[in-house]
Amino acid sequence: MSTAASNHIASDIPRYTHRHGRARESRRRLTAVLLLTAVYMFAEVFGGWWTGSLALLADAGHMLADVAALALALMAVWFSARPATPGKTFGYYRLEILAALINGVGLVLIALFIFYEAYQRWFTAPKVRSIPMMFVATGGLLVNLICARLLHRDRKEDLNVRGAWLHIMGDALGSGAAIVAGAVITVSGWNAADALFSGLIGLLIVWSSWHLIREATNVLLEGTPAHINLAAVEDAILATEGVTNVHDLHIWTITSGHEALSAHVIHAYSISQPNLLKDLRTKLHDRFGVDHLTIQMETGDFEDDALHFCQAGTACFRSERE
Repeated sequence: MSTAASNHIASDIPRYTHRHGRARESRRRLTAVLLLTAVYMFAEVFGGWWTGSLALLADAGHMLADVAALALALMAVWFSARPATPGKTFGYYRLEILAALINGVGLVLIALFIFYEAYQRWFTAPKVRSIPMMFVATGGLLVNLICARLLHRDRKEDLNVRGAWLHIMGDALGSGAAIVAGAVITVSGWNAADALFSGLIGLLIVWSSWHLIREATNVLLEGTPAHINLAAVEDAILATEGVTNVHDLHIWTITSGHEALSAHVIHAYSISQPNLLKDLRTKLHDRFGVDHLTIQMETGDFEDDALHFCQAGTACFRSERE
């Protein structure tokens, strides 16, 4: 096999069938969660207005954002299941990440609104019907726990579903805070507790959204996945028999649970390129879970600095220092 510049060897372990089945299951669960959330959202809006509770209204506002976020998540799951086209060779996988980013930003905006309202109410402390407030909040907590249970499994594999799950968990914590606020008001008559616990709900929302935004942004910037050590990957490649050097090593995430790798591997003249590629593919998949590889095979006399794109990979940094 020639070692010319056009010698480009790629390997991809097919996962379309698995992802299509996962997308269908995610779509079904997200639809059920969307319906449950939308129905109880109206109950919390009415309950917040009737009881005069900002905590309930804040939770209802969070639920409204959930409805929008879940609808967006459903759309993203539907689009991401579509096959690749000549114009979009990776398909629509990145829509999942965009939806997750929008969800995270939406959470922050909601938290800011809650902070503002809580600040206003801290000084006025309007009267709150605490007992009905606790009943409405308890119903919201039950609905949120059911929804969280429906999304619990898929959240580990799908960043978009994780964003929806974080919305739901934020609601559950908000409902719990509303229950505690109602209990404090009932026992002590301190109506400012409603504003205090509303602010705590806002803090929980900001905390959960920050991680989601950070992960989604890292994917969009083609950052190295957090669970993969770039130096360890480079060492594993260099430790493979027949490999003399590696450069232009890049690892990025296409979408949740689907990592890709590209690299230029310099090998000995005597090595069999197909066997070497098989060894690398097996090692990188088994150790690091990378299932989409694009590896260009080179020999020492073919390596040309003009062809390097040394913007990532520890091998690039080391060669620059040298």
